[in-house]
Amino acid sequence: MKAFSIYLTGVGGQGIGLISEIILRAADHGGHPVKSVDTHGLAQRGGIVVSQIRIGDRIFSPIIPAGQTDLVISLERHEAFRAAGTVLKDNGCLIYYNTVWQPLTVRLNQRTETAESDIQGLCRARGIQVITVFHAELPDIRMQNMAVLAEIHRHRLIPGIDLKHYLSAMSDLMAGAMLAENRGLFEKRLNA
Repeated sequence: MKAFSIYLTGVGGQGIGLISEIILRAADHGGHPVKSVDTHGLAQRGGIVVSQIRIGDRIFSPIIPAGQTDLVISLERHEAFRAAGTVLKDNGCLIYYNTVWQPLTVRLNQRTETAESDIQGLCRARGIQVITVFHAELPDIRMQNMAVLAEIHRHRLIPGIDLKHYLSAMSDLMAGAMLAENRGLFEKRLNA
């Protein structure tokens, strides 16, 4: 498989670690060589969380060179804008959950909040495909990662990973009610 790079970003508490691990294991279940690295920083304090995943042959490091990411997955709008502008390559793809956890600079009125139009303008200028996800009816806000994962699969954004690979990865990582609820939301969003 040709190398495919994925950059995931969000704010602590949003589930970047889980969605990252599901994608990593799904790629493995699909028989693809895969490498990853996580940066959690102040995740428990609402800080930025980043995961990098590289899938394919001849990958020697999980670190994605600047501007060479194929797919950015973000669970927060400011982080989506930042990642699209710094790590995503021209003609890549950005998928993000449209929620805002205001950075300190916005709270202190030192910077304006990133708008959807800011993201659209940046991406349009660079030929980047944008997929925005938001579901007001989520049973638990922490499940936005499953809503995004469902859209990733619906749009076939990651080559070589099929539905059975995602489901196997979920079963590896969750059990009982947690698995049932997350898998239920994932499958519901697939069929929406």
